[in-house]
Amino acid sequence: MSVIELIAASLGVLAVWLTIRQNLWCWPIGLVMVLIYSWIFYDVKLYSDMLLQGVYAVLQLYGWWQWTRGGSQHSGRQISRLGVNGLLLSLAIGAAGSLLLGYGMATYTDAAAPWLDASLTAFSLVAQVWMAQKRLENWLLWIILDVIFVGLFIHKELYLTAGLYALFTLLAVHGWRPWQRQPSPAVKAGWLRASRSALAV
Repeated sequence: MSVIELIAASLGVLAVWLTIRQNLWCWPIGLVMVLIYSWIFYDVKLYSDMLLQGVYAVLQLYGWWQWTRGGSQHSGRQISRLGVNGLLLSLAIGAAGSLLLGYGMATYTDAAAPWLDASLTAFSLVAQVWMAQKRLENWLLWIILDVIFVGLFIHKELYLTAGLYALFTLLAVHGWRPWQRQPSPAVKAGWLRASRSALAV
């Protein structure tokens, strides 16, 4: 349990809390966190997780852009749900990534838990893309992944990080609730049209 791990854990909690509140500061703070974790995972030979942090750094920038310039009006993303086709395609990509990365890690590296590590990596990327796009389902996937991460980090004796991911699980549950209650863009547009009609009358 090192000072650098403590700093990364604190930044992680802050970043997720800001994400729940849809505060744009979640992205630069998250960027610093993933850079720190890339070093931590390299040191304990969790190479897939180290790679994941590097990709996360790119996704932090992608999410920052999506929340400020994304959407059809280029004014930032609104919370939305995935359609069935989008959901199945995303999960299929995650499964394919798990197999490819797991094979590579098991064959060419001394990774401590290649297949589990690879699966968590691939599906974490799916969850992160969903979060960047403000998909409500990101929280459900994070809940599943964070529970598994807790067990992995306990096994690797990264106890503070395991505690962090246990907290992430609770935060994901908490994040689901306010995001679920927020009206979809279509509903908001309907309210806006109704309000304008009422004012016109």
